[in-house]
Amino acid sequence: MHIQDSEQLGKKIREARKRSGLTQNKLAALADVGPRFLSELERGKPTAQLGKALKICGLLGLEIHIHERR
Repeated sequence: MHIQDSEQLGKKIREARKRSGLTQNKLAALADVGPRFLSELERGKPTAQLGKALKICGLLGLEIHIHERR
């Protein structure tokens, strides 16, 4: 999927979390972040910290690839 904004990233994270059978509280604990942070990330808050977002993606088995536009 081509992610164009924080809302789309949050949606993919939420979908992966639910597929994994994790609650927001459980994933937040695994990622060592607060449940509020995870909730805001899933809702697409644009000011979410990138490092924490990448850690959560990794825990969910999501990869992020960056390609130059053609």
